[in-house]
Amino acid sequence: MSSAPLKDWRDRDGRVLRLRLARPKANIVDAVMIGALRKALADNRNDQQLKAVLLDHEGPHFSFGASIQEHMPAEIGAMLKSLHALLGTLLDYPVPVLVAIRGQCLGGGLELASACGLMFVAPDVQLGQPEIRIGVFAPAASCILPERIGQAAAEEILLSGRSIGADQAHALGLATAIAADPEAAALGWVDHNLLPKSGASLRFALQAVRRPFAQRVKERFVEVEQICLDGLMTTHDATEGLVAFMEKRQPKWQDR
Repeated sequence: MSSAPLKDWRDRDGRVLRLRLARPKANIVDAVMIGALRKALADNRNDQQLKAVLLDHEGPHFSFGASIQEHMPAEIGAMLKSLHALLGTLLDYPVPVLVAIRGQCLGGGLELASACGLMFVAPDVQLGQPEIRIGVFAPAASCILPERIGQAAAEEILLSGRSIGADQAHALGLATAIAADPEAAALGWVDHNLLPKSGASLRFALQAVRRPFAQRVKERFVEVEQICLDGLMTTHDATEGLVAFMEKRQPKWQDR
């Protein structure tokens, strides 16, 4: 296994790549975590033996989200480019990427999970994009969630900043299944549905069903980066919200 912030190893006789976020309890999706995920995915991408990837986590929570410091004006441009490159890799990865989630999965953590394929969640899970509460918005989720759960549901989640539980995530089609042990449920799905099948056929089937979705989302990443960098981050309230969060105080909005 590799060292923190990510553990990676091969399972099921090398046919499943296991990726585990390994900085509990927050498992922050920062530049170091993004780099580790991108490297692990790249290192295994061309292995024809591989039939699936399972992303899960150490600790009680999947992730509290991206680094607030890396959202500040001086750093956010580089952060968005790097995060969106990682999500693009997940969106068009050649084998199915499953994700198992317990506890809270927020902000950049949910963007990471939503870029994967099938999502297995524990009954206590809380999924949300709380960025609007601190004066910013979720660029990647603004592209991915409308595709996965529909426009109206995505707008409600992104504009309210509230979290949804396992039952609503399943009803919306975001979560594939609810299980007390989501990791075991995901592996069971792989064992039953993927491992007995031709790896070559699975790769072409995934490409056929997922490519249009992946292309639409990746094209929109460019648009939302511009909205964020040239619009949002020039406002008073975006910086005020981020600074207030780091200073653990209520923001003082000026609506500009």
